[in-house]
Amino acid sequence: MRLSAIGDVCHAVAMVTRIQTQWPDAHITWVIGKVEHQLVKLMPNIRFIIFDKKRGKAAVKDLKQAVKGEVFDALLMMQVALRANLASRVIKAKQRIGFDWARSKELHWLFANKRISANQHAHVLDGFMGFADALGVPSVDKPAWRIPVSNEDREWGLQQAKALGNYVVIAPAASKAERNWLPEQYARIAEYIQNNNVNVILCGGPGSLDRETADAIKQRAGVTLQDFTGKTSLHQLLMLLKHAALVIAPDTGPAHMATTVDTPVVGLYAHSNPQRTGPYNNLNDVASVYDECIKEQKGKAWQELPWGARAKGDTLMQRISFEQVKEKVHPYIA
Repeated sequence: MRLSAIGDVCHAVAMVTRIQTQWPDAHITWVIGKVEHQLVKLMPNIRFIIFDKKRGKAAVKDLKQAVKGEVFDALLMMQVALRANLASRVIKAKQRIGFDWARSKELHWLFANKRISANQHAHVLDGFMGFADALGVPSVDKPAWRIPVSNEDREWGLQQAKALGNYVVIAPAASKAERNWLPEQYARIAEYIQNNNVNVILCGGPGSLDRETADAIKQRAGVTLQDFTGKTSLHQLLMLLKHAALVIAPDTGPAHMATTVDTPVVGLYAHSNPQRTGPYNNLNDVASVYDECIKEQKGKAWQELPWGARAKGDTLMQRISFEQVKEKVHPYIA
């Protein structure tokens, strides 16, 4: 059971792929959010149950009906939110595996009868792998992701890549405005990239923050940027990310989607620890001011604080300099 969000679902896919690889005969049911399902809906040999949280109690009623009469060997409770914990009560399972004590927020521990092993300072993806460990699934050398797309979307992606040539994707908008870099800084890095003969495209979802952020960047850039914001399905976006030379993004879904298709990512971080939530394959490529922000606010280094401690403030991302990002971007476009 992992309902949201896109980035976390990408991390969960690695764990599911491990189970499918090592236990190919396993029967998997995934309770997942409505939007997130659009990304993974073509994964083979998985029964999806869509949980639309906007429907409130009706969503729980639908889930109860969907699993009526079933008893699962194990329920992997991979979300600590109280909404997910309460919904999980309608699922009958011999083992109800939850997070370890340190990560059991919002009364999560009350709904589990078994816990994964503690893993101090673990990336979210590695934390999810603890659920496969608890089941006894053999380990793998490194995470792998299998997110199929249709032939139509694959061909669409190839056509876009051919038209765009060598390009970098900027996915500038996180779910909250405070987690976004300044539009003028995005514009500067876009100019720098295009002045190195690499095209830049903007991507994002259909929400108003994504649209406003993309427009603000285009207004400030001294070069023409192609804009796919709000114009793609999740699978089309995945294909755009797949063929890119690089993705630049804050802590947002497209950064983690890019990781699933082996595209390098320069992540931008201030509020959350990139060692916990950064792009898994590019943790050394982040432009981060998190360490200094959290120490200023808490008086201690993050290593001395509870794992997952967040820095707060509306202007923290402004502390990421153009030069920081340029230094990380340069090797991929030189």
